Amino acid sequence: MGYFAVAFSLGIIAKQAGLTAAIGFVSSFFTRASAGEYGVYMLIAAQAAYVEIVAMCLVVNLRYMLMSAALSQKIAPGTSWLHRVLMACCVTDEIFGISIARQGYCPPAYTYSAALISGVLWASGCAAGIVAGGMLPTKIVAALSVALYGMFLAVIMPPARNDRYVLYAIIASFVLSGVCSVAPVVGNWSSGTRTIVLTIVISAAAAWLKPVQIEEEKYGQA
Repeated sequence: MGYFAVAFSLGIIAKQAGLTAAIGFVSSFFTRASAGEYGVYMLIAAQAAYVEIVAMCLVVNLRYMLMSAALSQKIAPGTSWLHRVLMACCVTDEIFGISIARQGYCPPAYTYSAALISGVLWASGCAAGIVAGGMLPTKIVAALSVALYGMFLAVIMPPARNDRYVLYAIIASFVLSGVCSVAPVVGNWSSGTRTIVLTIVISAAAAWLKPVQIEEEKYGQA
């Protein structure tokens, strides 16, 4: 529901950029990044060059490099390089969240299934937004997108209850994100850049203060 609602609002922007429902569906299915996709449609509307669009997507979506590095530890030894590459192409914020929360190794089939379901709903939402052309009020679309944040809460709350250090890291991320959004200099950075910096800083601090002892046997072979 959250995916569909957020993509629906992007579809309205895509409509303004002159995209058809079919093109919106395809572009959303292969992009699956709200900030990056928003930038793409804005640049298309401005008739920007292809290289500008690609460069913008790379910068805005740099956080996926961190997520992919973390998820590489959840892939079973012996998994082929092809599966690893395809799994990396499936990474989104939400798929990262449910994959990290999953116990043990994350098999390729799990990632592909999550990407297929979310990707189809995301692309369908964009296409529906283009067809609707802004018939629904923006406030209603924004209200529907709350479901996406509800899923994030469902991912982070269980481990936070079981490990107080995870809870501390979550609280720190909320507080520092709010502070940095209004702080001098840092507040002028893009949200993606702030997310990357805060992720590195908070993760490094948590790893230093409370290192996790890796036990290979707890993952087993999957």
